Amino acid sequence: MFPDILRLGAGLALALFHRPFADFVLEYEYALAGIFRSRGVRVPAPPSTETLRNVYFALGIVLALVAMGRIWGQLHPESVVAILMLK
Repeated sequence: MFPDILRLGAGLALALFHRPFADFVLEYEYALAGIFRSRGVRVPAPPSTETLRNVYFALGIVLALVAMGRIWGQLHPESVVAILMLK
């Protein structure tokens, strides 16, 4: 149950801090794309800032929802959620 609580905390933290996290990752993605392009490797353009922020927010929410479902399934083993989560 402790890993599920940590997973819930990580999902909520990612959803809460999705903007600075996405900006940090995007900054390094632009730097890496520039390095590859300077060496002649064709790489696709990085996603927009809003797209990456939405992706990290959705990832955090999904991670938190899965963790809540697993915690619910452990606390209520007779429920349908426990059967669907396949302990």
